[in-house]
Amino acid sequence: MGTGAGAGILAVAAMITGVTRAFSDDIAIDLGTANTLVHVVGRGIIIDEPSVVAVQVRGGVREVLAVGLRAKAMHGRTPEPVEIVRPMRDGVIADFIATEEMLRQFISRAKTMLGFRRPRILICVPAGATPVERRAVYETAMSAGARKAYLIEEPVAASLGAGLPIDGPQAFMVVDIGGGTTDIAVLAGGNVAQARSLRVAGNAMDEAIMRYVRRRHGLVIGEGNAERIKIEAGTALAQPNGRQIEIHIKGRDLKQGKLKTVVLGPRDMAEALSGPVGEMAEFIQRALEDLPPKIADDVTGRGIVLTGGGALLDRLDQALTQRIGVKCVVPQSPMHCVIKGTAAVLESLAERQHLLIGP
Repeated sequence: MGTGAGAGILAVAAMITGVTRAFSDDIAIDLGTANTLVHVVGRGIIIDEPSVVAVQVRGGVREVLAVGLRAKAMHGRTPEPVEIVRPMRDGVIADFIATEEMLRQFISRAKTMLGFRRPRILICVPAGATPVERRAVYETAMSAGARKAYLIEEPVAASLGAGLPIDGPQAFMVVDIGGGTTDIAVLAGGNVAQARSLRVAGNAMDEAIMRYVRRRHGLVIGEGNAERIKIEAGTALAQPNGRQIEIHIKGRDLKQGKLKTVVLGPRDMAEALSGPVGEMAEFIQRALEDLPPKIADDVTGRGIVLTGGGALLDRLDQALTQRIGVKCVVPQSPMHCVIKGTAAVLESLAERQHLLIGP
């Protein structure tokens, strides 16, 4: 065979390999309490939608009408009553049937778009998920159409997604603040030295705002309104040079039963959120105290990385730094760190097997 022909065959082989890699049938899923993200290897994030399911009971039979954005859009807009269900609670499955159907539809959508075979799926779970909870996620993924399913702890994936050198000699800590859980992972020498989970995160912040408004102003507001307030005006620290946003909120007055409007400023928000922020700080402090001295020195010297949607709360990094005494930093796009890290593990599964956990 001539040199030219050999080179041509190699070029074709390389092209086929590249196409195969680019159109992989591997899927990474960040199955979160608030949102679910689906990443297809070679394509990037193709689904980023609320973890909600629209359910209707007809003739005594519970029927799933839609999932994700389509389900959320149905709320209050259909002639017959439709229940909007959040199948994930505190980062784990609360409604198995609804979660399975949500996963099945998301996976089916990915397969329809890309013409997949049954995919290999890697799903992240909270660091503190019990064996029973992990098994539930694994079996749900298999039932939803996976050829093979793998699990990884959320903060471990987040550390990769944040670009941290997890294979280096120095130890570091990642705190992933999602909707249902705050997860900690400490990695040292490429291995997980510690992983733990606290069921206080974004949803707890929403609930704290609801309680504060009720206690201080005698006003009843819903979860959706509380979440909007947190996103638009929430802050963990009220300082003169900080965020000075005031927000007008309307709700039902507890005493008179009429609609009433009140104004919340930065001090109100910091006071309302002091409870969950304090719990997170105490959780991180306990994790630091439980580390071996050398690893603890590495972590305190490097600082703590905050990821997840909860890390976007204004001045949360500064509030935790003040309370813990260790610098906390937020990377770029903290909400995508978990899914990016999960996808990175999936792309080099053979080398990253030690980061996976059993169902």
